[in-house]
Amino acid sequence: MANRTFIAARVEEKVNRAIERVARRAGWQEHVTGYVGYGNHKRLRVLGRLGLQPRLVEGIVGQEVERFLARRGWRNFITLACVSRPVQITLGDRIYEVETDNQGYIDVQIADHDLPPGWHTVKISTPEADPTLADVLVVAKDVTFGIVSDIDDTVITTYLPRPFIAAWNSFVLTESARQPVSGMSELYRRILDEHPGAPIVYVSTGVWNTLPFLRRFLHRQRFPSGPLLLTDFGPTNTGWFRSGVDHKRNALRQLARDFPHISWLLVGDDGQHDPMIYGEFAAYAPKRVRGIAIRQLNPMEQVLAHGLPTERLDTARSDDLPQVAPMIHGADGYVLADKIDRILASD
Repeated sequence: MANRTFIAARVEEKVNRAIERVARRAGWQEHVTGYVGYGNHKRLRVLGRLGLQPRLVEGIVGQEVERFLARRGWRNFITLACVSRPVQITLGDRIYEVETDNQGYIDVQIADHDLPPGWHTVKISTPEADPTLADVLVVAKDVTFGIVSDIDDTVITTYLPRPFIAAWNSFVLTESARQPVSGMSELYRRILDEHPGAPIVYVSTGVWNTLPFLRRFLHRQRFPSGPLLLTDFGPTNTGWFRSGVDHKRNALRQLARDFPHISWLLVGDDGQHDPMIYGEFAAYAPKRVRGIAIRQLNPMEQVLAHGLPTERLDTARSDDLPQVAPMIHGADGYVLADKIDRILASD
């Protein structure tokens, strides 16, 4: 009994299967969404999701509806999971048979991919769904530096914990109406220009449904391209709700395993848990952390983020962690730039 999946996850899987059967009878179609993965010189991590979506309307009206759904993000929130369904991943002339999890997600490791460093695409398909491409970044084995960046309130001002604001931002506004954090794009581009081949990985507690918007926003604001590791709502194998803190902890540890020779610059903000999470990771793997840069929210942003004009208690607790890596603070990318330069120059 101790090894059984948590009851909420088992219930969710049964509900997803029942809804999937009904949707298929109603004519909903399989649809593959490719996420942004990464790889080292040995293994490739491919990410995506298989879901069911309403059948498209033919003609000019249908095309306009499709563009609206893609632009505003509605389609991403009306996709139903395809539970434990077979999926094919095509890499060159090789085909890999995999299976979705109980929420329709694809997260697989492909060994001996033989791809050179740089950006590549793999094809994900099913017998019923049109093939789609998923981007993957292969990092060279001699790379020793990289950036891990939070997204919400680190590169984009979102005030995510406020559900009504988050819903308005996700469903109504386009990326052109969202505000980047000053100086962060320029900072990231300059650092990566000074470290050729170094990756940037965006790790966020945001949900996978917002990925199309985030990719458009990052591109529009000239942030460097990189893998995005997001999460999902709902039960897990161990609890009723998915923990954003655990998601970030697990993502960092996975990156440490996948890139054992890279020392990361960890960039986040003090509106949530980043100082604590990054401090814990630095204590866990001190050789994997070059430094920690924390963007400080102003008092208004602190209030909008979590209702208090001061730092959260769990953020303040980061001061109690052993300081095995330098931690700097600043209001935006311009303030952080000189301090980060000193960290990188000291090695």
